[in-house]
Amino acid sequence: MKRALALWLVAVCAGPASLTAAEPPLKGDPARGQSASKICAACHGTDGNSSTPVNPKIAGQVPEYIRKQLNNFKSSAGNKPERSNPIMGGMAAGLTDENIRDLAAYYAAQRTKPGVAKNNETLALGRKIWRGGDASRSLPACAACHGASGAGLPAQYPRLAGQYAEYSETQLTAFRSGERRNDPNRVMQTIAARMSDLEIRAVSDYIAGLR
Repeated sequence: MKRALALWLVAVCAGPASLTAAEPPLKGDPARGQSASKICAACHGTDGNSSTPVNPKIAGQVPEYIRKQLNNFKSSAGNKPERSNPIMGGMAAGLTDENIRDLAAYYAAQRTKPGVAKNNETLALGRKIWRGGDASRSLPACAACHGASGAGLPAQYPRLAGQYAEYSETQLTAFRSGERRNDPNRVMQTIAARMSDLEIRAVSDYIAGLR
């Protein structure tokens, strides 16, 4: 079982790399991104550190991930966007490729304000899932893709450390239900489908305390 889980992890961890390799090699300009970020500040803060759990912290986020999400919020050729959100869809609609690269470069250069785990009762469970998963259910460790400290694997997987627990819980639940489906190779949908409500809450709270 452990060998099968390890092979599955190798497969899913290799998948998104090929997607990011096809992205434009052009780098964004953080200075231009700072100017463009004024439209984002109301929800995400001037430096990408949102003041409310409803909106995610994006400071210090992997730039390739920011670019992917902004592009996923946009509709293309009359098709529905890969990631549906009325507010973000409207915000992203007018962004050019250059705007997106600049915004990603700016927010990636900011420092994430640390969060804190609040639920001591689920801390051990959250740590267990993050570090080791559950091989008996083919549930991989979150750290396998997002790193032991939650810093993410640049160009492949996003930074999660310090993210609001409420936001992480919402996204994991959305992946589990299929409401959110913009994950390459259905990686997160597959993983979240194997998690209970308690496990999702536990790992989300644990993520908030990572730094």
